[in-house]
Amino acid sequence: MGKEYWTTEEVIRIFELDEQFLLNLEEEEIVCCFREESAGKKYYSHGELEKLRLVKVLVEELGVNLPGVDIILRMRRDMFSMRRQFDAILEDLARKIRAELERKE
Repeated sequence: MGKEYWTTEEVIRIFELDEQFLLNLEEEEIVCCFREESAGKKYYSHGELEKLRLVKVLVEELGVNLPGVDIILRMRRDMFSMRRQFDAILEDLARKIRAELERKE
């Protein structure tokens, strides 16, 4: 199993980010980290790194500003949620159809 959390320094190096840009993303609550009080360090989860990857593409390659990034990420999250709901509905429907067909045989 891979690494679960990355430090700020690792994230900046991996994504070639400016530290201020990362702080702006945190202030806008686009990316969230957690702090380890004893070490005084901030850590980012795998999910947050995935968000960062997408944010970097949106900002650097497509020219989207931070409020636009926030909207896109929310819409993306909502679309995934709707997809899970739709999949659950389809599974339930398929189960009911199978049960009805078995009952008729």
